[in-house]
Amino acid sequence: MRKEIYRAICAALQGIDGAPVKHVDLWNHNVEFIEQEEAWDRPAVFVEFAPIEWRGDKAGSYHTNGMLRLHIVTDWVGPMESLDVFDLCEIVRRAVVGLSGEGFGAMRLVGSDTNHNHEDIVESIEHFAYTGEWNV
Repeated sequence: MRKEIYRAICAALQGIDGAPVKHVDLWNHNVEFIEQEEAWDRPAVFVEFAPIEWRGDKAGSYHTNGMLRLHIVTDWVGPMESLDVFDLCEIVRRAVVGLSGEGFGAMRLVGSDTNHNHEDIVESIEHFAYTGEWNV
């Protein structure tokens, strides 16, 4: 299911007109170790899966109410120009809300975090919920 969700998010972000997202990857505390990592183009979106708790039923199916976070990373370019990050967050939200696929139900927006401790980059985090199913 995680692979399907990740692929659906990548496809949705790559399908945005004007392609404002230049890099998509799995979250690995990327902004914390930015100097140590291989360079990645910005704006970037990193997909972070929250721990998944499965509930099994007698028929051999497992169900979850899952959560994931999208870390939207942009360059800090100054006070007024950096407000554009909110436009990018809106574009990303519109691309992801409602996504569904094999093994997972429609993505729902459940929260947003704004970075208040930035230097050269700004990281905004969008929180999504989904339902999932896995069959044995």
